[in-house]
Amino acid sequence: MLSAPLAKVRNCAYVVGMFGAHTITLKEAAHLPRWRQPAFLLFLMAAAMPIAFSTWSALLNNFVKEAAGFTGVEIGWLHTVREIPGFLAIGVIVLLWAMREQVLALVALALLGAATAVTAMFPSLGGILMVTLLSSIGFHYFETVNQSLQLQWIDKKHAPQTLGWIVAIGSGASLVAYGLIMLTWKTLNLSYGIVYGVSGGLTLAIAVFAMFAYPQFEAPEPQLKTFVLRRRYWLYYLLQFMAGARRQIFVVFAAFMMVERFGFQVHEVTALFLINFLANMVFAPFLGRAVGRFGERNALIFEHAGLLCVFLAYGGIYWFGWGVLVAAALYVIDHLFFSLAFALKTYFQKIASPGDIAPTAAVAFTINHIAAVFLPALLGYLWVTSPGAVFALAAGMAGVSLLLALMIPRHPEPGHETVFARGRMQAAE
Repeated sequence: MLSAPLAKVRNCAYVVGMFGAHTITLKEAAHLPRWRQPAFLLFLMAAAMPIAFSTWSALLNNFVKEAAGFTGVEIGWLHTVREIPGFLAIGVIVLLWAMREQVLALVALALLGAATAVTAMFPSLGGILMVTLLSSIGFHYFETVNQSLQLQWIDKKHAPQTLGWIVAIGSGASLVAYGLIMLTWKTLNLSYGIVYGVSGGLTLAIAVFAMFAYPQFEAPEPQLKTFVLRRRYWLYYLLQFMAGARRQIFVVFAAFMMVERFGFQVHEVTALFLINFLANMVFAPFLGRAVGRFGERNALIFEHAGLLCVFLAYGGIYWFGWGVLVAAALYVIDHLFFSLAFALKTYFQKIASPGDIAPTAAVAFTINHIAAVFLPALLGYLWVTSPGAVFALAAGMAGVSLLLALMIPRHPEPGHETVFARGRMQAAE
C-alpha cells in the first residue's frame, strides 16, 4: 500500500509531469510505472542519440567526398571543428546555473536531431562545417550531462551492469538504423537528404516527447555548479586525455581508410557499422558484468592492451599490404574494445565525492577533447604522406594508456584513487 504522499506522486505525475514541471526524488520515482522511471529515460535517450549520430557517421565519409570532394586534409579539419564543442564542454557548468541537467540533456539531444536533419541541405565545405558544429554542440553537451545523470541515477552496486545495458541499447538503435540504410539505400534509391531528414527528425521527436512525458528527477546529492579540478582525480584526468586523443584516430581515420583505400560504398560502410553494433549489442551486457566481477583495473588493462595490438595491425595494412577482410575485422574488434570505456565511468563513480559528479563530467569532457581540437587536422597532413604512421602513433597512445591503467587500485574509493595513494595511506598508518 502506497503512503498518501507517494500515491499522490503516482496519480498527479501523469498530469503535471507531462509538462516536465513536476519534481520528484529518485526514491519517489521508484513508485512510478516502469516506463516513466529514471532508468527507462536513460535507456530512451541512449536509443535516441545514435539514431541521428550513427546515421550521420555512416553517411559522412561518402557524403563529404561526393558533395565537396574532401581529402584527408578536409576530413581532418571537419573533425577538428566537430570536436571544438567537446573542448568547450566545461560551459555546461554555466548552463546549469539556468536549467536542470535533465532539461539541458533533452535540449541538446533535440539540437543534435535538428542539425542532423538538415545536413544534406548544405553540400559545401562551409555549409558542412557549420551544420557539423551545431550537431556537435548538441552531441557533446548531451553526452556530458548524460554521463553525469547516469552516475547520479544509477547506484554503484549495479552501475557496470546497467551501463552495459545502456551501451547495448544504443548499439541496438544504431543496428536498426544501419540495417535500414543497408537494405533500402540502393533498393529505394535513397538520397542523403531523405536519410538525414528522417533520422534527425526521429531523434528530435523523441527528445520533445521525453521533455513532456517525464517529471524532473531529483538526485539525492546536490551537484556543485562551480569549476571542480581536484588533485586526487589526476589519474582519471590523464586517462580521459589519452582516451580522447586515441579515439580521435579511430573515429576520423579508421572509417575513412575503408572508403579511401578499399573504395567502400555507403551500403558497405553501413554494413560494417551494422556488424559493429550487433557485436556491441550482444557483448556489452556481458562486458558490464565482467567489469562488475573483475574490476575497473583489469577491464581497462585488457582494453588498452587490446587496442595497442589493433592499432599496430592497422599499420600493417599499409606496411604489409593486408587486405580488406583484415581491415574490416580490425574495425569490428577495435569498436568492441572501445565499448569497455564505461569502466572509466564507474572508476570515477567509486572515487568521486557525490557532489563532484556533474562539474567533473564537464571538466573531464573538456580534458577528453583537448587533443581532439588539433589532432585530426594535424594528422590529416600526416595521413596524406604516411597513413601507417598515424596508426603507429595511436598504438603509442594505447601503450601510455595501458601504463596508466596499471596505476588503478583493485578496489578504488575516495582516498584510494591510485596505487600510490594506497602506499601513502599505509605509510601514514
